Amino acid sequence: MSVASKKPLLIGVTGGIGSGKSLVCRVFETFGIPVYYADERAKWLVDHDTILKADVTRLLGPEAYDPIGRYNRSWVATQVFGQPELLLQLNALIHPRVYADTARWATQYTHKPYVVKEAALLRTAGEDGNNLDKLIVVQSPLELRIQRIKKRDPHRTEQEIQNIISRQMSDDERLQMADYVIYNNESQLLIPQVVRLHELFSGAEL
Repeated sequence: MSVASKKPLLIGVTGGIGSGKSLVCRVFETFGIPVYYADERAKWLVDHDTILKADVTRLLGPEAYDPIGRYNRSWVATQVFGQPELLLQLNALIHPRVYADTARWATQYTHKPYVVKEAALLRTAGEDGNNLDKLIVVQSPLELRIQRIKKRDPHRTEQEIQNIISRQMSDDERLQMADYVIYNNESQLLIPQVVRLHELFSGAEL
């Protein structure tokens, strides 16, 4: 990246539940690379972004927030369950606010060659105004992912885990979007894969 560049590269990291995308992001953080955790930030925005709160209330009604202004997640879940069109409308409100928040966040790091955005759902770099320069997909075998989720979330049954996975994008769909793939499969070393990409993005040899 040239010194004249006004913003760092924005690198997306995504993968299915249990793939290890958060682990990959923690490795990037050890190199001093800032990471934007989009799913956690979206929860914060729904609670605190006044424009988004007003839009959500218009879409779903005042019950979307409790008397002290906190997002009523359980109630909203019951409203959108089985109503894919309503869920699409809700996501169409949230995602642009997350994109804008990501862009503001990235401006803090003009001294960095790149920053990372982690999310369970990301699209091809540059698609839908997501501002990603490149997309990394973390890939892991299904059986291994299920084992990890059981260990991490012992309250979940295997059927619940399978249901979550079935609602997510398929591995093939994610791989078709990927600019780079990191294999977290316990047969290939993870850290060298991240190091290689860190060196690539730091030198902007894209």
